[in-house]
Amino acid sequence: MKAFELRYKLCKLLSFSALLFTLLPASSHAQPQPQINKPIRLIVPYAPGGATDALARLVAPYVGEEFGQQVVIENRPGGGSTIGTLAVAKAEPDGLTIGMIDAAFITNPSLIAKLPYDTLKDFAPIVFVATSPLVLVVNPSIPAQNVKEFVAYAKANPDKVTFGSAGQGTGVHLAAEQFRAHAGVPMLHVPFKGTGEAVTQLVGGQITAIFSTQTGAKSMIDAGRLRALAITSQKRSDLLPNVPTFAESGYKDVDASTINGLIAPKGTPDAYIQRVNAAINRALKNPALIARLDQQGFVIAGGTPQQFAEWIPKEIGKWGKIIKDANIQAQ
Repeated sequence: MKAFELRYKLCKLLSFSALLFTLLPASSHAQPQPQINKPIRLIVPYAPGGATDALARLVAPYVGEEFGQQVVIENRPGGGSTIGTLAVAKAEPDGLTIGMIDAAFITNPSLIAKLPYDTLKDFAPIVFVATSPLVLVVNPSIPAQNVKEFVAYAKANPDKVTFGSAGQGTGVHLAAEQFRAHAGVPMLHVPFKGTGEAVTQLVGGQITAIFSTQTGAKSMIDAGRLRALAITSQKRSDLLPNVPTFAESGYKDVDASTINGLIAPKGTPDAYIQRVNAAINRALKNPALIARLDQQGFVIAGGTPQQFAEWIPKEIGKWGKIIKDANIQAQ
C-alpha cells in the first residue's frame, strides 16, 4: 500500500511540474522578440538613385506595415559599399536597423584584404529579395549577331576586342571575366568611373562590348545604337524578349547578375528575422510590386533566411575563384 501511495504522489508531483512549466512565460524558454516602437532604419550602402536604393524604397513600406512603423532609408555610400555595411554590423541587434546588400557583399571578401567586418559572422541574413540579370551588348559595327559569332570574332581579332566596366572589381567587370573564362575569349578590360561612361564609350565605338543592366542599356538597344547578344537570366526577359539567354547561346555557366537582399546585425532575434522575411515574401507576391520590379528589370527571389544564409558562402567561393584566377584587386 505504501508503495502504491508513493507512486501516486510521485505521479501527481510530475504532473504538477509539467503544468507549471507550460504556464511559465514564453520568454523563459524562447528568445524574446524586440519591441518595435520606433522607426526602423534600412541602411543602403550607396548614394540615392541607384538600383539598390530604388529596390530598398520599393520594399521598405512592406516591412513598415508588418510592425506598424515607418521605415527610413539611410544612405551610407563609400568604400565599395563597406561603410554602409559596417554600420549594419555595428548596430544594436534590436530590430531597429536592417541593411540592403548587393553583389559587393559577395565579392568584397575576395577583393578587399582587410574588410572591417566578417561577412559570414557579423550578420543575420533575412531574405534574398531579387536579382537583376546583365546583358552583353556590343557596338553595332561589330560583325556579330549572337554570342558564338562574337566569340569567333574575338578569337580572330585578339588585339582589337575590349570590354568596358563601371570600375575594377564591379559586378559588370566580374560578369565579363566570367564570360571570358568560360568562352576562352581574349579581351582587354577598360575600367571607367561608372556604367554611364562605359555605355557612352561603347556607343562611340571606343570599346567593343560591355555587360550592362537591362535598364542601363535598353534605350540604346531600342534605338539601334547598341546590339544585345545575350542575357544572364535563366529565361528571357520581358524587357528584352528578343534577346536569348546565355544558356540558349551555349554558355549556361555565364550567370552573373546583380543581387539584392536584406540583412540584420548578428544577434537580432530569430522571431524578428522571421517576421521581416514573411513580410517580404508576401510583398513579392503582390501584383503591384511585381509590376514595378518587372519595369526596373528585377527578377524576384524570396525564400527563407536559412536558404539565403546557405547561398551566401557558396557565392563567395564561386566569385572568389573568378577574382583569384583573373588576379583582380579592388582600386
